[in-house]
Amino acid sequence: MSFTSITTQLQAQLKSNLPQIMMLLRNNPAMAYTKITEIGLDVGKKYNIQLLVNFPQENKINEFDFYGKRDLSIIVDRQKRNFAIPRQTIKDVAAKIFGPAKIDDAYMYEGKEGVRVTFDGGRIDILPHSLHIWCFFDDKVNEFCNWLLEHVYDRAQGSSATSS
Repeated sequence: MSFTSITTQLQAQLKSNLPQIMMLLRNNPAMAYTKITEIGLDVGKKYNIQLLVNFPQENKINEFDFYGKRDLSIIVDRQKRNFAIPRQTIKDVAAKIFGPAKIDDAYMYEGKEGVRVTFDGGRIDILPHSLHIWCFFDDKVNEFCNWLLEHVYDRAQGSSATSS
């Protein structure tokens, strides 16, 4: 499973449903958001993950060209509290890819761990159970998220998505 393949498929599904989404936005914005959420979850099922399309600001739902290209959450296994690899490895790879990004430990409470990467243009929150990308997916973001899905969220380790 690669981030690029997941987002490419998500973008294709959102684009093919765009006329219906646009109509729903005019008539019932809540139903439009529900439809977008359903599309993300359906794509995620193929990869045994929960895939959530986020709209952190209200007006972003009207920016159709960016559907599936930014602000995404991938939930792999809600039960995981710790990374399968050293947290420092994740931070080192982030520094290599993003250069002068701010890379911090995050969500470090109740025996949990996480990493937050903040850079010009956005933020990525990496948790043992999920990945939250709060930016446009440029080449660096794609490279890092592909690496994360391969090395941090290795599907061969028996992870599975759980429902919310």
